[in-house]
Amino acid sequence: MAENRPTVLILCTGNSCRSHLAEGVLRAAAGDRLTVASAGSTPAGYVHPLAIRAMAEIGIDISAHHSKHLNEFLAQNVETVITVCGNADQACPVFPGQVNRHHWPFDDPAHAPGTDEEKLAVFRRVRDEIRQTFTAYADGRRDAAKTEAAR
Repeated sequence: MAENRPTVLILCTGNSCRSHLAEGVLRAAAGDRLTVASAGSTPAGYVHPLAIRAMAEIGIDISAHHSKHLNEFLAQNVETVITVCGNADQACPVFPGQVNRHHWPFDDPAHAPGTDEEKLAVFRRVRDEIRQTFTAYADGRRDAAKTEAAR
């Protein structure tokens, strides 16, 4: 991970859906301003195919992402931890160098009932909610950096 960029770690329990949606959105929105990663407290071992499909629809490719355990990041300098589900918030350790912690819960689309199309509709809704929240976060980080640079 780049040394001069703050690291933002997005956590969820399974690291198969929401955290990857958020990682993809934040990485795209923040550009080279942040190093963005995701992990889980109990990784599922895969990225949900409907998450990959929903992100591809908005031009973000997460097909190379993989499910990771949060312990992989304990020795890294993580500046901000963002949890996107209730269980990860409760299981979240403190990371070395951690300055910020945010908890922004979203529905878990992996548990959506129905046909594949009905499930995909839930993935799209959650993706859009995550996109709105994490794009605003990236914009806020960018504005704060501009203010700091102007001082």
